[in-house]
Amino acid sequence: MYFKKFSKMAVVIVSASMMTSIVNAQESTGSGTNSKEEGNRNVMLNAASANGPREIQIGLPSADVNVLENGIPVTYATNPHGINSMWRTDASLSHAGLQKISETAITTGNIGYAVNSFTRLGEDGFHGNLNYKANHYGMQEFSFNMRGSMGSGWYYSANMYQDFDPGTFKVKSSQYQDRTQIYKLALTKRYGDGRGEFTAMFNYSNSHPAYNYATQSAPFIYVGDGSVKEFGKFKLGTTSYLPIDANISYRDMRTGEIKQTSFFDYAKNRQGEYVLMNRYTWDNGVTWKIIGKYAHARGAMVYQTPMQIIDTRSGDYNYMQSDLEGNIVPYTGQYVQTRMTCLNAGIIDQAMLTSELSKTFSNSTLRLGINEWNYGIDYASNTTMYDQSIADDGSYPVRVYDANLRNGFTYDYNKNASEYYKGHENKLAVYATHDWNVTDKLNLYYGARFEWQRIKGENAAVRNAAGEYVGRFADYYLGATAADGTLIAPHKLSYNWINYDFTASATYSITKPFGLLGDFTYIVQHPKFENFAPATLPNTDKIVVPLGRAGFYYNNSWLSLTSMFSYISKSNNNSTLNLQHGSEIMAAPLTFDIKTLGWTTDVVAHPFKGFDMHFLLTYQKPTYKKYETSVRFSDGYEGKINATGNIVAEIPQVLVELDPSYMITPDLKLWLSFRYFSKTYANINEAYYFNGHWETFGGLNWRVNKMLDLGCTVVNFLNQTGAKGSIAGAELITKDEAKDIKNQIMTGSYLRPFTVEFTASLKF
Repeated sequence: MYFKKFSKMAVVIVSASMMTSIVNAQESTGSGTNSKEEGNRNVMLNAASANGPREIQIGLPSADVNVLENGIPVTYATNPHGINSMWRTDASLSHAGLQKISETAITTGNIGYAVNSFTRLGEDGFHGNLNYKANHYGMQEFSFNMRGSMGSGWYYSANMYQDFDPGTFKVKSSQYQDRTQIYKLALTKRYGDGRGEFTAMFNYSNSHPAYNYATQSAPFIYVGDGSVKEFGKFKLGTTSYLPIDANISYRDMRTGEIKQTSFFDYAKNRQGEYVLMNRYTWDNGVTWKIIGKYAHARGAMVYQTPMQIIDTRSGDYNYMQSDLEGNIVPYTGQYVQTRMTCLNAGIIDQAMLTSELSKTFSNSTLRLGINEWNYGIDYASNTTMYDQSIADDGSYPVRVYDANLRNGFTYDYNKNASEYYKGHENKLAVYATHDWNVTDKLNLYYGARFEWQRIKGENAAVRNAAGEYVGRFADYYLGATAADGTLIAPHKLSYNWINYDFTASATYSITKPFGLLGDFTYIVQHPKFENFAPATLPNTDKIVVPLGRAGFYYNNSWLSLTSMFSYISKSNNNSTLNLQHGSEIMAAPLTFDIKTLGWTTDVVAHPFKGFDMHFLLTYQKPTYKKYETSVRFSDGYEGKINATGNIVAEIPQVLVELDPSYMITPDLKLWLSFRYFSKTYANINEAYYFNGHWETFGGLNWRVNKMLDLGCTVVNFLNQTGAKGSIAGAELITKDEAKDIKNQIMTGSYLRPFTVEFTASLKF
């Protein structure tokens, strides 16, 4: 079984999402590369989530989804405090776009695109926005912003967001799969002569995304030809695969105490955030921007990771279950699913400051910036194993246990993927960019970032007397004693690194409609603090990411076309494979490289009045380099992985986006969006695979009048069902073993089901 440790999502996830497509070159088509954002990508049109930003793929393993508000990250790390628990694209935002990779690298030191958002501040008079969204599964989402002036140059803006989301199927143990509240208040003082403004803000969020990370798996029949079919009456995406009982026992990693909690209670996220920001322009044209924030939070995530499917007819099993009256009775079902619960939580303190000076000349813009970001966290992931029924009639699963092995429903506390780290990570960086229109035909953009990264704290990577790492074991906690007598105690950490990033791009107009463009970004990083959460220390060598692109563009009155060849790679990816043999799970840490070659063509066309078409085609070949690891199980079996040269799991080689829209009337717009993902491998050995699939969206937007907008969106209007991502417990399966496996029950993630959404927006 493969677990991707998100960069920090130090969490165990079954179907680790992989960012796969080469970047969209449409961001620069003859007007230079001075724009910090990319067009033609709807970052909120999401086939994986009803309320989160879309993950734009770039051909590398997924890192944190970068989301900025007012130029500073919403959160330093997304585990255990997920973006959606404190930020939504609600009425509080005046703008949300997609920041280019080069801009993200220079200003934050991170890899990939970033969602770039800005708070809606006060303005003259009194204004308001009321947004409402619902779907046919019962989701209700409200967002209300009001803003206005207070006199003497002072302005206010207040926002309330409420989300009541039961998900696409009923969970017996909770009314909602997501219950989120976010409140914002901003006071702004504007300086005379339009010189700038000062703003003070307070944000408070209270979120229980109790099942956002726990409901993304389901059983299905793997046919053997890349297709799947439903298991009995179990409907993918609309039938619950969580047991009725949401209460779970766990052993506290810090104290060793056995505790009880529920999924909803443990997934409590709360944050109070204080923000100060200032913008001022002097007489000489120099503009100074500064923003600082302090946030204190409890972040938490609950994962329900499927592991092994057991056929009770295949061995000497004696599974028991609890009936409706609480009596222990024999379990008569054929299949049992083993699961690992990951209870991730941490107390977080973030202090971030970003300051920029910029000046625009007749043909260029210079910018100088500084980041001082400090991240303090006390984090632990407590893990618990349990077994559950797999009901082919689509009924709710119940917990079961094998009476031959144990006398209770939970076992192996903290044995597999438990994690711990505590301390601080600090990044002090300076960066500069120069956007230069050298001539009417040639634009150059280049920049650099230099960063001092410091980590100080502790984790639970413990070595024994022989210098070997002591892996996790049943009932592991700080203060426990391993079988060889080693005391499990915190291990002190202290690191200092210098990171740096460079970027350069050029656009040359050969003729008015036709030109050449290219860019290169080179990123050097080191592991983040969150990479120190597992039982072994990560590879601390530098992580190098070069990204190069070259191509051409062509523009005329009705067509904008860009075509580019791309190369991207990343060295020293730190990861952990949890390999499964029989009923035993062993963690195998490894470091590997990835490289991706690709070709992307992006077209925006306006062939006749009222009709627009966006087309994006990507061909790519992402492959593993140096991907080798092994682990020896208790029965002597050695599980080996050698995926060097294989196509990266879960990544399609062909991606297509088609986005037509038509203005039926000046106030009525019909739009569609089609995304095609070609064949993907469902395990690292390329043994299992899923056929290509379409993700489809469509909608009708009606501007009723200047105050009211209505909309209807249909997600997956082709009602395509099926599996995606990886298959649980399959990483040691080889191609030879898989070729004879047909019509077998397996577990994995699934396509978002058919959903009808309704929206209304009132402005006054």
